[in-house]
Amino acid sequence: VGEVLVRSGLGTVFGVVGSGNFAVTTAMVAAGARFVAARHEGGAATMADAHARMSGGVTALSVHQGCGLTNALTGITEAAKSRTPLVVLTAEATSRRSNFFVDQQALAVAVGAVSLRVEVAEEAAATAAAAVATARDERRVVVLNLPLDVQQLPAPPGGVVAPPALRGQPAADEVGRLADALRRARRPVFVAGRGARGSGSRAALEELADRCGALLATSAVAKGLFRGSPWDLDVSGGFATPVAAELISGADLVVGWGCALNMWTMRHGRLIADDAVVAQVDLDPEAIGAQREVAFGVVGDVREVARAVTGAVPGFATGYRTAEVRELVAGRRRWRDEPFDDEGGAGLVDPRALTIALDDLLPAERVLAVDSGNFMGYPSMFLDVPDEFGFCFTQAFQSVGLGLATAIGAALARPDRLPVAALGDGGALMGASELETVVRLGLPMVVVVYDDAAYGAEVHHFGPAGHPLDVVRFPETDFAAIARGYGFEAVTVRDVPDLQPLRQWLAGPRSAPFLVDAKVTRDRPSWWLEEAFRGH
Repeated sequence: VGEVLVRSGLGTVFGVVGSGNFAVTTAMVAAGARFVAARHEGGAATMADAHARMSGGVTALSVHQGCGLTNALTGITEAAKSRTPLVVLTAEATSRRSNFFVDQQALAVAVGAVSLRVEVAEEAAATAAAAVATARDERRVVVLNLPLDVQQLPAPPGGVVAPPALRGQPAADEVGRLADALRRARRPVFVAGRGARGSGSRAALEELADRCGALLATSAVAKGLFRGSPWDLDVSGGFATPVAAELISGADLVVGWGCALNMWTMRHGRLIADDAVVAQVDLDPEAIGAQREVAFGVVGDVREVARAVTGAVPGFATGYRTAEVRELVAGRRRWRDEPFDDEGGAGLVDPRALTIALDDLLPAERVLAVDSGNFMGYPSMFLDVPDEFGFCFTQAFQSVGLGLATAIGAALARPDRLPVAALGDGGALMGASELETVVRLGLPMVVVVYDDAAYGAEVHHFGPAGHPLDVVRFPETDFAAIARGYGFEAVTVRDVPDLQPLRQWLAGPRSAPFLVDAKVTRDRPSWWLEEAFRGH
């Protein structure tokens, strides 16, 4: 199994090794794969998820039977909801007398993954190849169960590998309908999501947008896809700038490209005008209209659909691309272009001022990972990224605590860029064991902890109604001291000038990772969270 997985294209495997997955993991290493040991299976799962997203390929996760798999379930669920191509190798105890027994196939199905099992040794190679092909071609998480009793059996030499990938070709009538809608549109907007990341989709979408005069936006997970285009509105939804929200809501045609157009991306529907036509392009037929009503859908790969529709749209139209719109976008594309009153003081730094200063300090070639929480809009929108492979957003399950592991997986996929992990205090403590992994791997990472000494989302959700908040508030934690204990360099920041040690670290040699323990203001919710609570 291990040999076939590597020959089928799996070059990196994350995990925690126990007795049940020792043999398959060492077999993958012997076949040429890189094994990355995490300190917890939950961290390993998210590292593998992030690595697959940032590398554009399939990645493997290897875990022990029973508790190893259940420890990893939150990360696996995030990956499954995000349609990440991931193969999870898990040993399996099939005897109900075993302490390790759980219904692993049921667990996989329950979180949206595909479950496969090596039932007999003779089919081991074929099943392993099928796992890779399913993960890659259907963009699914595949849990490949390796029963302990079957693992002990000899298998015949296997020449099986996963077959070449096939791209989804659209139906001609669906292409024609989208082309016709684009010809009629006067203010079209494209919103690209995770299905548009990589594989040349940007070039194909920009060529089509040039023909029909469309403005370009993304869901949060695809942030950076159109970076550098004068028509790039950046992120649509709760993170959208006021200008982006105004222009998207003024569209007469909104096309989601590999994008679910869910409540977050469309602000609970408020970003779509009542008379706007909404279309959706997705490789998965079941995704069409699953989150909101659409006028029509096109089933197919984003790049192939865009190319086909471009061929059906003759000539060029001005569309939404007027001189006035271009000037508006150029002047107010970023959140940092919007004026604000700095609320820092009394030993606390305004997260907006902090993040703008970080954006100016950090090199442009960066890969940013963001955890979940009240703080998350600040790094997501005030820190720029070079392209869609500069932003890794593991938020489909909205779990707190995945941010640091996300940054590790992204860093290993993109060693050419400075990895930056943005965490809240809650998520930082949940994932703290992986600080050792950062140091052990020698990653020159910057970790920024936005510490408001609370689960801030709950404080701002329940506080205004007068509820007691003792259960979601905590004493300040000395994250700088914790980081130094693991081998980081660190600084506590209560005002922007306190970032000077980071400036010195960036100048080199960056021999240890660096943590910024930022004590941030905490009196009011972030703008996107306040709106989300109103939407609920």
